Amino acid sequence: PKVGCYIHGLFLEGARWDATVGQLAESRPKELYTEMAVIWLLPVANRKAPESGSYLCPIYKTLTRAGTLSTTGHSTNYVIAVEIPTDKPEKHWIKRGTALICALDF
Repeated sequence: PKVGCYIHGLFLEGARWDATVGQLAESRPKELYTEMAVIWLLPVANRKAPESGSYLCPIYKTLTRAGTLSTTGHSTNYVIAVEIPTDKPEKHWIKRGTALICALDF
């Protein structure tokens, strides 16, 4: 795009992307990982995060979430967090361990 960048090839763990309504949805039975839709990162100066209607979803390099970096407290596997639309409270997805993964182990 002329502004921002696209991210593709990510996998969702603990949820799935429902393209018909454009938001997070519950995983289907026996479905551990699903492909995430293309994400458009658009820079906005001094933007405030919405208080509801989105989940601040962490992105990890691999499935391993262990190991912490002493300066930030985040996992050394952590990349960034992105806001994903949802109709459920953020704690719902946190309890399910919902995250985006760059590469699966298998």
